[in-house]
Amino acid sequence: MTSVPHRIVFANEKGGTGKSTTAVHVAVALAFRGARVVAFDLDHRQRTMCRYFENRADTMARRGIELPTAECHVVDGMDESQFEAFVGEHSDGADIVVIDTPGRDDPLARHAATTADTLVTPMNDSFVDFDLIGQVEGESFKVKKLSFYAELIWEARIKRSRAGLEQNRREMDWVVVRNRTGYTEARNMARIEQALTEMSKRVGFRVAKGLSERVIYRELFPSGLTLLDKGHLGDLGTSHLVARQELRTLIAHLRLPGASGAQPAESAA
Repeated sequence: MTSVPHRIVFANEKGGTGKSTTAVHVAVALAFRGARVVAFDLDHRQRTMCRYFENRADTMARRGIELPTAECHVVDGMDESQFEAFVGEHSDGADIVVIDTPGRDDPLARHAATTADTLVTPMNDSFVDFDLIGQVEGESFKVKKLSFYAELIWEARIKRSRAGLEQNRREMDWVVVRNRTGYTEARNMARIEQALTEMSKRVGFRVAKGLSERVIYRELFPSGLTLLDKGHLGDLGTSHLVARQELRTLIAHLRLPGASGAQPAESAA
């Protein structure tokens, strides 16, 4: 790890894409691999990510156990410079910084997205969600223009690339994560895949398969546990074991620092 924490930003201006759930599971996965992870929740209204980690701390205290976790801070009422100072103050000595942004148009969230080493944009497999990054023709479904958000990230990547040597930071890796693909009709899924492939060539993001729609994610929230917490989840059904493998596959596809390290200890589910 370098002295500058690797910054992972989860950003999508549309809600309901599984953004916070994905952020928590990625943060815990990296903590399992020995990284010191500090998280920042920019959605001060819902504060889903920090609430998840608070529930996790409560479960550890109640059960008398220790689990890999992340320190989480809610960000409220800050401008860009105040936010950067706040992140710097609380991430001293960290290996990874995870930032979860609100599912709405937010100036600070846009700023955070442009500062990412790894930008993760979860989306559901629908053209409603695809509209965040680009618009398609109504009949051919071919991409006709970039969205404002995609242009913002494109310009940020160019600016960062020019200043990269001076700032000693790697180029931004933008990953669009397709969540809830199992609920998409096959023809529509193929159209979205075609549009994403075309858009990825124009804008330069990668596409990864994310997390399916599974009840287990909603059930785990009150306890703060994740699918990686073997030995603390009780009996898991086949679908839950498949979900765990989906998560591991996603972590591998994100190509994050430390993600190729040791896996969590194998034990009973």
